Amino acid sequence: MASDLKLRCVVLLLYTCLLCILATDSKVKPKVKKDIRDYNDADMARLLEQWEEDDDIEEGDLPEHKRSSPPIDFSKVDPSKPEDLLKMSKKGRTLMVFASVSGDPTEKETEEITGLWQGSLFNANFDVQRFVVGSNRVIFMLRDGSLAWEVKDYLVAQERCMDVTVEGQVFPGKAAKKDDGKHKQQNEVNTKKNNHNETNT
Repeated sequence: MASDLKLRCVVLLLYTCLLCILATDSKVKPKVKKDIRDYNDADMARLLEQWEEDDDIEEGDLPEHKRSSPPIDFSKVDPSKPEDLLKMSKKGRTLMVFASVSGDPTEKETEEITGLWQGSLFNANFDVQRFVVGSNRVIFMLRDGSLAWEVKDYLVAQERCMDVTVEGQVFPGKAAKKDDGKHKQQNEVNTKKNNHNETNT
């Protein structure tokens, strides 16, 4: 009698499992082929997802943040020049270079001056985009960050360039060097006047 009860329990358990399996299979709807003209936005989104899953995207087509960085050969890096290491690490990466125009230019003047700088860089085969972000401030965006230091060297040599910022480092431009000379002369004159006034009183 006990074995008969065990047999019934096992059969009941198997029957229950079979019903569960059949119930889950009936919930999965067979895919019905739709005419492409009847697709709505959701169907198109699903189709795009399927294509992206099946598509092997090449490294160059990936967004920059998903690309692997190129390996750096430290045997070619001169330890006395940390700038070379930065150049190698920024190769193929987008980098922004900030520059300030000297004097008190209007935004239109800044646009004209930096447009000339961009044209010169373009003629020297530098792929540079320019964005004016203030009355005297501009951003130069480079697709290949390893070229940023050459662009910086060009910019700091320009008459109206106050300073250039690359990777958080500020490099004074030609105009800043002239202004430093004026400020030093002005400070010397003010010091002499103060000393002269103190001796007279």
